[in-house]
Amino acid sequence: MNDHRPGVPQRLSKGERTRARILESATELFARSGFHAVSLRDIAAHAGLTHAGLLHHFPGKEALLLEVLSLRDEVDARLLFPGILRPDAPEPGPEERLHRLVEVVVRNARTPGLVALYAKLAAEASDPEHPAHQYFVKRYRVLRREMTELLEALFAAARPGTRGDPAAVAQQWLALMDGLQTQWLLEPDTVDMAEQVRAFLRMHGLRPERGEGAGDVSR
Repeated sequence: MNDHRPGVPQRLSKGERTRARILESATELFARSGFHAVSLRDIAAHAGLTHAGLLHHFPGKEALLLEVLSLRDEVDARLLFPGILRPDAPEPGPEERLHRLVEVVVRNARTPGLVALYAKLAAEASDPEHPAHQYFVKRYRVLRREMTELLEALFAAARPGTRGDPAAVAQQWLALMDGLQTQWLLEPDTVDMAEQVRAFLRMHGLRPERGEGAGDVSR
């Protein structure tokens, strides 16, 4: 039995370890081949399970896909927007959140499988019939809203200088990151995603590196 006292490391049960193995296999296969080309039997075999064994943990491929996507978003939300998950959680200030957003781009460069998964599924999910269509619609709405609010705070705190419409800059920022990911997947040695994002932010008078003053607009 697990000890649930605060600060005591929790050991995963056998069922939790199996679920984690299934999710790892699904993430790898979805990233490699896309949602439609991968079957539950493929995922079960990759995870070392029978088809029936996988169905014991997940009722179908759509549920498994949404779990794969939601897990990574939960990790990012804890870092960037803790108030979304826990209303009582302390929110990082605007400058700190800007730094963390750039750090997510740096981290993504170390996880090509997950970057490929999101790039492939986001394109597939433009089809309204795709099981992840509503997931990606909601995800982009949340990102646009949160990034717009962040930019509003940063621009308001900055000295007069280069500015932009926060909502428009937020959309451009997201489009830049998506486009950079595609280019990076094709030629990882020639595309520095994080540096290009930093350059974009500097164009709008922001300072994305720690110690520079993220809202200090001097141009």
